[in-house]
Amino acid sequence: MKDFARLIKALDSTNKTNQKVAALSRYFQTAGESDKVWTIALLSHRRPKRPVNTTLLREWATELARIPLWLFEESYHIVGDLAETIALVLPHPTESTEMSLTQVVNEIADLSGSSESERKHTILERWNQFNYYERFVYKKIITGGFRIGVSQKLMTRALSDATGIEADELAFKLMGNWDPKTISFHELIMEPSEAAAVSKPYPFFLAHAIEGEVEELGKISDYLFEHKWDGIRAQLIFRKGEHFVWTRGEELVTDKYPEFNALKEWIPEGTVLDGEIVCFPNGQIGDFNLLQTRIGRKNISKKLLETHPVILIAYDLLEWQGEDLRGLAFEERRKILDELVKSKGIGTCLYLSSILEFDSWKAAAKERENSREKRSEGLMIKRRDSVYGVGRKRGSWYKWKVDPFTIDAVLTYAMRGHGRRANLFTDYTFALWQDGTLVTFAKAYSGLTDAELKEVDAWIKKNTLERFGPVRSVKPEHVFEIAFEGIAPSKRHKSGVATRFPRIHRWRRDKTPQQANSLDDLKALIPK
Repeated sequence: MKDFARLIKALDSTNKTNQKVAALSRYFQTAGESDKVWTIALLSHRRPKRPVNTTLLREWATELARIPLWLFEESYHIVGDLAETIALVLPHPTESTEMSLTQVVNEIADLSGSSESERKHTILERWNQFNYYERFVYKKIITGGFRIGVSQKLMTRALSDATGIEADELAFKLMGNWDPKTISFHELIMEPSEAAAVSKPYPFFLAHAIEGEVEELGKISDYLFEHKWDGIRAQLIFRKGEHFVWTRGEELVTDKYPEFNALKEWIPEGTVLDGEIVCFPNGQIGDFNLLQTRIGRKNISKKLLETHPVILIAYDLLEWQGEDLRGLAFEERRKILDELVKSKGIGTCLYLSSILEFDSWKAAAKERENSREKRSEGLMIKRRDSVYGVGRKRGSWYKWKVDPFTIDAVLTYAMRGHGRRANLFTDYTFALWQDGTLVTFAKAYSGLTDAELKEVDAWIKKNTLERFGPVRSVKPEHVFEIAFEGIAPSKRHKSGVATRFPRIHRWRRDKTPQQANSLDDLKALIPK
């Protein structure tokens, strides 16, 4: 447990990827076999069933710390993290323990069948044995939520560095429903896997955003264009009678999209498609909010398949008849892909991303302006002669996104931030007018300069109307222009509208609250 706590502290104390990888790699080289398995499980959100809720943890922590609950709650709102708050308020330990991570996790799992008094006794005993960071980690194990910037990709990089096994093979091995209580590290990681080799994807090639004027790219005849679809970037792999679906984040999600099972019947072995998974209800491309209904679902019901079907919009062919085509020019790869999909794919769950050609940058700009009507984010610009590289390589592929939606809204609520912003009100709620009343529609916490944040914070503290725990309602006096990438109807939101990636574009000091937009103005932006 001590080693695992030191690992979490090292990961939590840096935002540099290489340092995180190095810390994890060192740990995987020295930790015990079962502890390594549980570390992989916990950092990939596989944890034992929660034996106690956070309300009881709060009560027990205040009891042990001999402080009133209101003081604990005020401290929590300042600190911003429950595990850290508990670790800070508890008295110094009077005992110690050499329990391993595996022993701690198994004990937590066993608490689920215990009485409340037994659970309380065990947890208080551990709190009295653990130091500050061990307590912090202990609470995270109980409730989940290791938000320390460790993605599956980062963890596979560290495991690869520690074991010498390729990262994409490890990514395959970590997928599925393996049980950390029964599987060994050797079985999970070290044993050779023929299936992992068969499923192996290619590194994704990425595009650069357009910087400056698009005409600076040169002759338009050197480029081919496509719409930039708003979905999940993925590779579909067909080898040895099997198919695999990999996302750009190196997640194997084959079981999440059973629609693609049918493609095995007519896509030849040795084929790898690159494209975008999008929701396709009623034969039309849906917005990203619809796709989110499928993302992360453990069980895909028959009804969900009917109401939220998906397709792959293919735009590149990386492997054909077992041959790596990445060294061919994009134009040549597309010719082969076009022949494949047009002969068999249209009308199923596989569609082609149409290639566009323009005789002027002005004509391309006009098509870009119409992107939202086609449910796209803008245009992709690809050199005809570009090979399929690795990562981002300037000069080959570009993304030319449409300008974001914007709306002028009134600041109505504020909440303290986290980390270095814990003492500042930096998380804001915004509202629009409807029948003379302000209706909240979005939250945003980015877009202002440090100087503006301090100015807004000082104003909020002087103009609070009511307090609701950590949230303050404020006088509706300030207008901000809110930018967002997407918009869709929503039954979950009071406004009836959901916005995607809302952020503050600018502070509209030139506008009064009465000049802010209405909810009808916002709804008018929803694509028809």
